[in-house]
Amino acid sequence: MIKPPREANNKRRVVVTGLGVVSSLGIGWEEFWKNLIAGKSGISRIEAFDTSNYDRHYGGEVKSFDASKFISKRKEKILGRTSQMAIAAGKLALRDCGIDVKKNKNMSVIIGTTVGELRHLENYHDLRRINSQKLYNDMISAFPSSSLSSNLAVELGLNGFNEVIATACAAGNYAIARGFDLIKSGRAEFVLSGGADSLSRVVYTGFSRLYSIASEKCQPFDKNREGMIPGEGAGVLFLESLESALFRKVKIYAEILGFGLSCDAHHMTIPFSERIAEAISKSLINSNIAPKQVNYISAHGTGTKENDKAECLAFKKVFQGVIPAASSIKSMLGHTMGAAAALEAITCCLAIDQGVIPPTVNYTNIDPECNIDCVPNKARKVKLDLVINNSQAFGGNNACLVIRKFQQEFS
Repeated sequence: MIKPPREANNKRRVVVTGLGVVSSLGIGWEEFWKNLIAGKSGISRIEAFDTSNYDRHYGGEVKSFDASKFISKRKEKILGRTSQMAIAAGKLALRDCGIDVKKNKNMSVIIGTTVGELRHLENYHDLRRINSQKLYNDMISAFPSSSLSSNLAVELGLNGFNEVIATACAAGNYAIARGFDLIKSGRAEFVLSGGADSLSRVVYTGFSRLYSIASEKCQPFDKNREGMIPGEGAGVLFLESLESALFRKVKIYAEILGFGLSCDAHHMTIPFSERIAEAISKSLINSNIAPKQVNYISAHGTGTKENDKAECLAFKKVFQGVIPAASSIKSMLGHTMGAAAALEAITCCLAIDQGVIPPTVNYTNIDPECNIDCVPNKARKVKLDLVINNSQAFGGNNACLVIRKFQQEFS
């Protein structure tokens, strides 16, 4: 096992050295990023299930995913799609960071999700008619949400902390924040953190009953926005201490400085701007960062009337009228639920590393209540030193990460 020199815990710094992506815009961060900055759309007509009884038919479905490239045929039959995508993203992140997993088994896995393996459960919805003798233990063990992190850990033989965080659509940020805490406190050296979710009939039905699904495209911050587009995918970041990364002499995409969390305690589905602003402010305070230092915001930006309005109001409260550019990649991916914040955190790391802000596509009409610079329709080349990744969720779960361009020394 690699044993780099260790600093005092309160001085430990946490960096991102590996990125793993499974998305409707591509498998692997390179394809994902290429299509993202080109403003391409991953939204298409859903093929995973019959939508003829719905009045909406589009989603951010990952149609290019081949699980057999990442797991055995036997496991492909047993594991649910969410676990398959989480394992794929985890393996891609490990491949990217260049670590030898066989020599570093003491690695933690923290995965965020909204509905876990609900789609997998849907495939076995008529279990009552199946003879109990035919129900294999491995099939039943695939259903609980806790299987997402454990399946990844078992696949790789990892024996560190193993957790699933189910704070809905902010879960990816929560998982990364948890990984940050584990490394910062010295309780872990390496953490695979991220989120995963797959499209399911139940989720699609739920959003449909809320009248929150757009007809064909997602238009965050646009005056004529109709709503969100359900999506799926997985995003996993490899986190490690700075001393470990320097010892291994690997590429550092970015550094995580801190995070802020809050709970609306207001309404199950309608966001509350005061608490969103509180999470953002906490993230900056905890990172010892002033609002004016932020160059870019990866916005939650679902494309629903209430979410976009509340989020923009929160930006105005925190940044006092001087709001940084804030784009939403959900305009291209749809809302990938538990994977959303993780994929957006990966986008933040790449935006810093590549010096490009991805656009908010489908933007045509200014909304006076959302009059921010959303980087409309075209990517923007710009030097980025410090960005924040904002996320919100049903139940009033808010989480914001502060991510910085790596510098050997900074004050």
